[in-house]
Amino acid sequence: MDYSAALDAALNRLHEEGRYRTFIDIERRRGQFPNAVWKRPDGSEKAITVWCGNDYLGMGQHPEVLAAMHEALDATGAGSGGTRNISGTTVYHKRLEAEIADLHQKEAALIFSSAYIANDATLSTLRTIFPGLIIYSDALNHASMIEGVRRGNGLKRIFRHNDVAHLRELIAADDPAAPKLIAFESVYSMDGDFGPIAEICDVADEFGALTYLDEVHAVGMYGARGAGVAERDGVMHRLDIINATMGKAFGVFGGYIAASAKMVDAIRSYAPGFIFTTSLPPVVAAGAAASIRFLKGEGGAALREKHQMHAKVLKMRLKALGLPIIDHGSHIVPVHVGDPVHCKMLSDMLLEQFGVYVQPINFPTVPRGTERLRFTPSPVHDLGEIDRLVKAMDKLWQHCALNRAEVSA
Repeated sequence: MDYSAALDAALNRLHEEGRYRTFIDIERRRGQFPNAVWKRPDGSEKAITVWCGNDYLGMGQHPEVLAAMHEALDATGAGSGGTRNISGTTVYHKRLEAEIADLHQKEAALIFSSAYIANDATLSTLRTIFPGLIIYSDALNHASMIEGVRRGNGLKRIFRHNDVAHLRELIAADDPAAPKLIAFESVYSMDGDFGPIAEICDVADEFGALTYLDEVHAVGMYGARGAGVAERDGVMHRLDIINATMGKAFGVFGGYIAASAKMVDAIRSYAPGFIFTTSLPPVVAAGAAASIRFLKGEGGAALREKHQMHAKVLKMRLKALGLPIIDHGSHIVPVHVGDPVHCKMLSDMLLEQFGVYVQPINFPTVPRGTERLRFTPSPVHDLGEIDRLVKAMDKLWQHCALNRAEVSA
């Protein structure tokens, strides 16, 4: 086989379809986020505003987080030195897991190198712990959940997105004695819609199923203490396992699950993705713990309020221009484009002409024909930056002769 030619063909397909992904080299500067510097390929620089970041609350530059990380760095050095089972568990890891368990009001928590690994490792390992487990997965679940559900060759059922009636129909058709688990999300990041948590818990109670909720795009931003949508809706106690990340609203790195002590102990003991992975550096664990502690308090509540206000202002202003935004009431602001070439072109023009950095979202992240620009306003985007973004979008939408108000919700 001509391997080089095969590589060329695979890459050319992406270029031809207009969905080849490029890295934008940006330099974040402490205290200035969401403002950053774009390092162009020719060596020149351009001041930009980041509008597609997942540091939703700007905690990646918060003084308390940085102070905690400096303390841990000075105390312990850079890395953890091993897996959690072999020299890689420190006081910083234990403190972080205690903070997470307290946040979600669960008995225990377990940290992973990412929320992707936490999902993959936990869901696949549950098949080992519960032989014959049937997993019911929402059709729009994240790729990490899909991968975890696939592995282990167990039975799986895919229910239509947020369709509780379809979920009930699928469960009712299966063996009542079989172990069951329902896996779904609280906020689906591409459309920004919410999962019907209480209704899915009702189905789980009816059929004796476990519940597994991904709160990756909600922790820090919803609920009285920032535990997520389940806390906001008063149903956190009804969930068996909660997965989330420390790399988005908490502004640091890593993922985790929170559950009963017995469930966490079983996952810790059986999951290869946990057992054979070097643990998080103590400096990262310290920063994440500090971020979670801060966001549980009044400072976190103020950030959440400002965050929601900025998201509402941006959506309101884009709607007023007739732009086709998808609005399900969350902090995520997708603008539907519907064509990968146009989407990339808009992204490039926003960056070059206006210093607005937003990545195009194309297939396979979203279905073909639903390509979009996905904006993530934060409390550290000021109203002037929102104004500049809206004016840039209005000008480019006219320049590109795109239809307005094709999609709304």
